[in-house]
Amino acid sequence: MKRWRALGAALLTSASMAAGAHNFHMGIADISYNAASGSTEVVHTYTGHDVEALLTNLYQRQFDLGQEDSEAALRRYVEKQFYLVGPDGKRLRLNWVGMKVNADNVVIFQEIERTRLAPATRIHNQLLIDFLPSQRNTLNVQDSGTIQTLIFDRQNTELPIR
Repeated sequence: MKRWRALGAALLTSASMAAGAHNFHMGIADISYNAASGSTEVVHTYTGHDVEALLTNLYQRQFDLGQEDSEAALRRYVEKQFYLVGPDGKRLRLNWVGMKVNADNVVIFQEIERTRLAPATRIHNQLLIDFLPSQRNTLNVQDSGTIQTLIFDRQNTELPIR
């Protein structure tokens, strides 16, 4: 009998943890300079079911992130909601490299060819923030061994790097 109670308690704990995890939405991105290529690389990671829900909401149809039309729709969204602005006030050309999808996550790859980010570059990151009120995006900028971490949410959608 004690085993069944323990099993029941474990199942309830697992279910409540899963429900709680679903209420918190986050993404993480890394921006780093690749000295070998001379380019700045951007790698975003987001929860797959959040991205699918976003695309379904935007386009009013189901999406399978493994399909080519899903990548095109996601690319349009990302290019609208994530961009970098140089110190001169002009957007930097951010190229879409591709994406990888697994059972849990969507990983998006972008780059700025032959460019190193200048101090005072501003990063606009509203990915999923416009769709999920609790979305928080952490972005790490690494250059010359130093790392700066920026947190984006509804109140902070555009922040400068040092």
